[in-house]
Amino acid sequence: MRPAPPAPPVARRRTEWLAPTGLILLSLVPILAGALRLTELTSGAEVTPDNARFFASPVPVVVHIVASSVFLVLGALQFAPSLRRRGWHRIAGRILVPAGLLSAMSALWMTLFYDLPTVNGVALLVMRLVFGTAMAAGIVVAFVAIRRGDIRTHSAWMTRAYAIGLGAGTQVFTFLPWTLLFGAPDEATHAVLMGAGWVINLAVAEVVIRRRAVRSGGASRTSGRSGAASAPLS
Repeated sequence: MRPAPPAPPVARRRTEWLAPTGLILLSLVPILAGALRLTELTSGAEVTPDNARFFASPVPVVVHIVASSVFLVLGALQFAPSLRRRGWHRIAGRILVPAGLLSAMSALWMTLFYDLPTVNGVALLVMRLVFGTAMAAGIVVAFVAIRRGDIRTHSAWMTRAYAIGLGAGTQVFTFLPWTLLFGAPDEATHAVLMGAGWVINLAVAEVVIRRRAVRSGGASRTSGRSGAASAPLS
């Protein structure tokens, strides 16, 4: 039985943009929410118990919104193979690293110093600290790895960091069914639904990382048999 012929170039180009497009669409949830928050802060909106902390200390939330938006959009584009093979990937990476660190560090600052709503209990506070720290640490590990030429480790940890950063997008889909069926969640359920968004994203990230490793391993073996050595781009 003959193997299926390779997909034509146009079909491959369309397919490779499915993941980036999906990630950008998912990113629109926190990006639009952030844009509304910035509009609220700059338009002199009424101060309420829900937004008073942002008016009292606007810099951390502004930094978080801008940095997160840049990180999510540029990060999504990094999943397009045609862009990863060009100098654009390296240029974008130099923006992604500081943007991701600013996103994670500002999130940690807000968790520690903002007067959060009562529904944000101790469990959620701990989760935010854990995932925020993991995101920042993942970016640092990825940066050190690429400086050493370890592309596979760099790719894996940037993927994990991106998955955490995209948690706000997935959390909409963990909250929406519960809210429609049962109403506003209590403190414990709120924490579980928030945590589910991060866990789902990290689970998907691990699947992507493993599949990428299998593909690059197969490519390396093929290159070895043909006498050409190459480092897989991830």
